[in-house]
Amino acid sequence: MRSGRRFPDAIFEGINDRGIKRMRDMLGREQVTTAEAALHLLLENLSGKIPSEGQRTIEDALGYISSRDVLSPEDIPGFRRSTVDGYAVMSGDTFGASESVPGYLSLSGEILMGKKADCVVSKGTACSIPTGGMLPEHADAVVMYEHVQAVDSSMIEVLKPVAPGENVIQAGEDVIKGGIVLKKGRSIRPQHIAAAAAVGITDIWVYDKPRVSIISTGDEIVHPGTVPQPGQIRDTNSYLIAGMVSEGGGIPERKGIFKDEAAVIREVIEQSMTDSDVIVISGGTSVGTKDLIARILNDIGRPGVLFHGVSLKPGKPMIGGVVDGKPVFGLPGHPAAVSVCFDLFVGPVLRSLSGIKEGISEHRGRCVAARLSKNIASVQGREEHVRVMLEKRDDVLWAVPVLGKSGLISTLVQADGTIVIPMHINGIEKGDVVEVRLF
Repeated sequence: MRSGRRFPDAIFEGINDRGIKRMRDMLGREQVTTAEAALHLLLENLSGKIPSEGQRTIEDALGYISSRDVLSPEDIPGFRRSTVDGYAVMSGDTFGASESVPGYLSLSGEILMGKKADCVVSKGTACSIPTGGMLPEHADAVVMYEHVQAVDSSMIEVLKPVAPGENVIQAGEDVIKGGIVLKKGRSIRPQHIAAAAAVGITDIWVYDKPRVSIISTGDEIVHPGTVPQPGQIRDTNSYLIAGMVSEGGGIPERKGIFKDEAAVIREVIEQSMTDSDVIVISGGTSVGTKDLIARILNDIGRPGVLFHGVSLKPGKPMIGGVVDGKPVFGLPGHPAAVSVCFDLFVGPVLRSLSGIKEGISEHRGRCVAARLSKNIASVQGREEHVRVMLEKRDDVLWAVPVLGKSGLISTLVQADGTIVIPMHINGIEKGDVVEVRLF
């Protein structure tokens, strides 16, 4: 097995009537679309959608996306202030000062915190000043206490010179009047809120968070508070999806559990179309007699299903579509597949609908580099997402594969993240450096 080996058995055959990239193998069998092409189709059909906006107080704005540039109405700071405890001086009076040949300055007063500087600094004089204190007129630098020695109560020795502006923050040095405090399209962090407060802004224009309807389907699914009968399982996916929606900047709305009946599923999808921006359906995406989702979506609106099946493991039976302008997802039933498909498709769509402008800090997740602890083989022609946990051994970070079927929720709990094996290589070797996408 060699990392990065390519297989020339996939032949591109053009685009079908729904815009899906069609691939055939060497035997002429049609393959499902790639994850990259599937996401492109979704975003392409949503381009131009602008989320609604409103104002939020800075106390409530955390995690929202700014919909307008926030400009400072004033200079910050509004006055020159000291960055250290020491003495405000005219820097020229300290030139040449040293421990062997100190400079002597007379004390002319004291500057108090939170008060306008009324101490006078002139040639040959200095005023004591605290960190954050306002510099008096004519002073252009501050000598730290550590570089001064008191002669008596009215005179000090300066043991080290200071340059003009040393230990001083100038007026407007932090933020100038009219400067951008927060750019449009950025996720609002605590630092942004603090900056807004510093310039006296208490309300911020933000985009409304996308509302996401979460629909669980399956005759075998029961509420977590129910004791399952033979053949039944508790609903875990709607809670997993709701948590990921919240982390992804959306507002989750769990609609409940619905039987695999066309009329029932259609009714809840149509109702969700009226009160949400995104619809996520868990279950009902594999080929089978009760897999109704794709047909229902195509019946409800256009363009309908954009892809049904992705060259991905786990998550191959994924459905993605846009119905009358709203994205609809049919996620597989296994928790690991739900997690991977959400990360690859639902998350980027949520970011697009939230108005975010991608930057380093808005990347879909945190990543770390680690060495792979064992060989991993992969089937050609599909992108494989492998769950791993991180271990530190002798100051080296290792990615240890968490083996298990995608239906096992415990593998998600044990894992710290995933690594991706691209579709055109046949695996990764032990010791190779991999990128771990952290949960």
